[in-house]
Amino acid sequence: MISTNTLWVAADPASLRVLELAEKLAETATTLLITGESGCGKDQLARWIHENGARRDAPFLKIDCASLPSELVESELFGHERGAFTGAVARKPGRLELAQGGTIVLDEVAALAPGMQAKLLRVLEERTFERLGGTETLRMDARLMALTNTDLPQAVAAGRFREDLFFRLNVLAIPVPPLRERRADISPLAAHFLARLGPVHGKADAALDPSALRLLEAYAWPGNVRELKNAIEHALVFAKEPFLRPEDFPEILRAAGDAHGSAAALRSLEDIERVAIKDTLEATHYKIGRAAEVLGISRKTLLEKRKKYGLL
Repeated sequence: MISTNTLWVAADPASLRVLELAEKLAETATTLLITGESGCGKDQLARWIHENGARRDAPFLKIDCASLPSELVESELFGHERGAFTGAVARKPGRLELAQGGTIVLDEVAALAPGMQAKLLRVLEERTFERLGGTETLRMDARLMALTNTDLPQAVAAGRFREDLFFRLNVLAIPVPPLRERRADISPLAAHFLARLGPVHGKADAALDPSALRLLEAYAWPGNVRELKNAIEHALVFAKEPFLRPEDFPEILRAAGDAHGSAAALRSLEDIERVAIKDTLEATHYKIGRAAEVLGISRKTLLEKRKKYGLL
């Protein structure tokens, strides 16, 4: 089973389980915590949940808590009245107000300062807030999703994150596995990025050479899906042919591939043949004639071997 759309590509059992959980939680309005390493797809999953839930037609707003100063985070979240601070020349509604009926995402929620953590806790408990410098109490009618690549229980133990806020955020949680733990996603994700980025670089017909696909599948992807996307774009820029080859990819991938070379050489001949056929079929989008041409065998032989290895 493969699930593909513009927001979430899933073929590996681990990512399909994430998608199954996301489907169950999409229709709820309860606060949601999405955890996982940087670049693993937390933002995309949050957007997918919003667009597949009851609030899909309402706003989807996001605040990056790590990149904004704490005082600016407060203003962005709650809004402010004219004269609330120097430079506040007019009333400005905050994201909580603008997201009414929709979804607000707090990216890297662990980066919030202690004072903001306390204020966010109050919002989650009372579902009300005031603009900075204001006295009018406003009702919160937005679903809140918090994203983080931080181990929050560890941050709580270290005194960097409020325990009561953690429990409030952790009502519903989805941990997103890193790409190295859902390796069956690598090939469809690569195809997805090729289809999306190929036309941007004038290479709409670009495809992966089987050896390039093996290179991608052997790499550990410490930067996760974001690193894979960047690698595909790098290859598209440097490729001289429609088929992307290992030499078109960043040097760090090729170096890792060389390190795995000796181990790969110990596989059985049948295993090597099966992988080569599988990679070629995927790279040619299962176009039998083209795949047979690349492999140097007849269509009949390819169909027989495809059946033999269960590549249906």
